Amino acid sequence: MFCEAAQAPEVVRAQLAANATRVAQLAERLRHSPPRAVVTCARGSSDHAATFARYLIETRLGLLTSSAAPSVSSVYEAAPDLSGTLMLAVSQSGASPDILAVVSRARAAGARIVALVNAERSPLAQLADELLPLHAGTERSVAATKSYIASLSAIVQLVAAWAGDGPLATALQRAPADLARAWQLDWSAAVTRLTAASSLYVIGRGLGLGIAQEAALKFKETCGLHAEALSAAELRHGPMALVRAGFPLLLFTQNDGSRAGVMQLADELVAHGADVLLAGAPLPHTTELPTEGAHPVIEPLLFAQSFYRMANVLSLARGHNPDAPPHLRKVTETL
Repeated sequence: MFCEAAQAPEVVRAQLAANATRVAQLAERLRHSPPRAVVTCARGSSDHAATFARYLIETRLGLLTSSAAPSVSSVYEAAPDLSGTLMLAVSQSGASPDILAVVSRARAAGARIVALVNAERSPLAQLADELLPLHAGTERSVAATKSYIASLSAIVQLVAAWAGDGPLATALQRAPADLARAWQLDWSAAVTRLTAASSLYVIGRGLGLGIAQEAALKFKETCGLHAEALSAAELRHGPMALVRAGFPLLLFTQNDGSRAGVMQLADELVAHGADVLLAGAPLPHTTELPTEGAHPVIEPLLFAQSFYRMANVLSLARGHNPDAPPHLRKVTETL
């Protein structure tokens, strides 16, 4: 896990170069024939990348974006009308049967399929109308790291080109260097606070929510630590009842319109006596986790990169093997 996560800067650098022409051509086709909506399809870490995609597509392109529920196709064998839509399928392996079922039915129902997949010869890649390879290389650790970062960067590259967003495209070109610096940041304070923890909330909002979801998953699968990801807005709707003195929360806040609300929440949590770890901005009486500043769309990628290094250390500190979580394997074949 440690070695593979450390490769993310070079993975993104190679991906941006390898996919540049393919992305430009796809973006031109999408501008010429825009979909009426976007539907994402993914599981696990890839679904967390899809959460990021939803916020990015809706805020940068104004296109309604929704997540497909794979069971609708794989279990209930239903086929919603997807004519005129774009399905964005995200996967590392491209082999999970339920994802393949969704994509197959979506094609039959009129959707155009764009697959972001690491295995270029996978069944999912063969089903796609358009393929954007992740170029993450071999990833042996069960915990996805560099392939998750690669999914995010591929999404940003596509949306920046599709929207004609020059500043975002420029910021993305700087992302490999930003990721390298983010990898070196010291998050050992989080290890100290969480080694003996039994559960925590991981909070994000907007573009940061998918990172919170990914972090919560990594806490569970690599550290044996129960973690629940929540939007900063949703925490007040019931889950706040569990917050008491000493309860740990990890908050991510990128520098966009969501920051004010996250910081207000962090201040409230401090007042409740919670143990608040905050990545993205300083606040008195919290444990500040250093972050690398960048374009607000790029910052979540950097949070994930810094988090992965910390999670690997935390896993070992809690007596776990981050590369071999119990009961899990690399390719999850959900039926």
